[in-house]
Amino acid sequence: MTPRKPTDQAQSRSSTETTAVTTNATQRKPWKKKTPLQVVTDQITRLREDVAHREEELKQAKRQMQKLDEVLKVLEST
Repeated sequence: MTPRKPTDQAQSRSSTETTAVTTNATQRKPWKKKTPLQVVTDQITRLREDVAHREEELKQAKRQMQKLDEVLKVLEST
């Protein structure tokens, strides 16, 4: 069996729908040139947010590991 090829109508309809959606729903902000200071500041901010997020994940993982260690001790004692 050979796979069916999509019709031309379906292709043209989907492409016009996507362009209509992108132009009407969300318009891009005008591009503003950033200074090197702004670029570095943005990078630092993003990195700090990423580190805070990862630290929170690490805290949760440590709590889970501690609970599982306690369960293991209980199971080994029986």
